[in-house]
Amino acid sequence: MKFLYRGLLALTLTIVFQSQLFAEYLYKDEIVHRPAFTKEVEALGKELHDKTGIALRLVMLKELPQGKNMVTYEKELLSQFKEPTVVLVFSEMDKEVDLMANDTSLYKYFDRKQVLSPVASAVQAFIMALAYADSWESFNGIRKDYGGTIVPLLAQKAKDEQIVGKYAGSMYNGFVDIAHQIATSRGVVLENDPGDANQEAIFYVKLFFYGFVLYGIVMYIRRKLYMRRHQGE
Repeated sequence: MKFLYRGLLALTLTIVFQSQLFAEYLYKDEIVHRPAFTKEVEALGKELHDKTGIALRLVMLKELPQGKNMVTYEKELLSQFKEPTVVLVFSEMDKEVDLMANDTSLYKYFDRKQVLSPVASAVQAFIMALAYADSWESFNGIRKDYGGTIVPLLAQKAKDEQIVGKYAGSMYNGFVDIAHQIATSRGVVLENDPGDANQEAIFYVKLFFYGFVLYGIVMYIRRKLYMRRHQGE
């Protein structure tokens, strides 16, 4: 009986230890549950922390706790950490993603607005500025708001069986972007940073957008030519 008790205790401790080990930088995952995803986030998060002293944690929720908005949740979460910490939080049901640090001095190491921008490229931002700006000031503001590494990917359509993969890819892309910016600002190189590899997804977003714009221009020209040719009919 003692042997059985000790065996159960050892198993319990092992499970608890492993849970703590693999849930340090992927702090909460209620959506993806994929070992490869966890491994990549943990490896990059650990290396960033070891080399800079800054903890970057990813939180993926099905839904925000009842009665709490994103900012309230982030503040309560960050209050648990004494070390310099940045949290990247995504809530599926609330359709929200946000980024917050527990020390305002940390914002100098990464561009929060750029990471969370809904626009991927400068060209897309320029076209949106032309379409929606109502003043020179707003034109400049919209034109300069681009480089998003999360929202443009989250906005892409996906089949039901691909949604979890889209979430994982989008949030990992943002996680890598933030880690890379922090490391660069602190003058260190991360071996687990995929470098330009994570920009491939953004490239396809841009390619899709440019193709859509080009298609629209071609169809507009064809329509104009058609109308000119048939004006007298």
